[in-house]
Amino acid sequence: MTLDLETARTIVSAARAHGRDNGFKPLTVVVLDAGGHVVAVEREDGSSTRRFEIAHGKAHGAISLGLGSRALMARAEQQPYFIAAATSAVGGSLVPVPGGVLVRDPSGALLGAVGVSGETSDNDEAAAVAGVEAAGLTPQVD
Repeated sequence: MTLDLETARTIVSAARAHGRDNGFKPLTVVVLDAGGHVVAVEREDGSSTRRFEIAHGKAHGAISLGLGSRALMARAEQQPYFIAAATSAVGGSLVPVPGGVLVRDPSGALLGAVGVSGETSDNDEAAAVAGVEAAGLTPQVD
């Protein structure tokens, strides 16, 4: 199973709907496949500048290290030099705060990641989780 465009669109749509339903600020949602390639992205009207780079960094960091960005935040607190070095190693695209969620199929195979930016990190993560679940897939935040 792969993370195809239609599935990625479902994730984006559901993440945005979660944000609207909960009164979030405008979101940017980025969906990457298991190779770290962008499959789908949407930036809501009014989303501030550089939200794509932040959402991409959350998802890309998760894919690069095999951990949700919440777990990367904990790792950054415990091993800041490692996260700084890893950020450099992946070309700077690693944002270690909640909002980057790994996407797994029902058997546990890694399909990709979703990154959300625009609200608080916890709310970004909640929108990402809602998107993944709406697609019938399993989110991994840690």
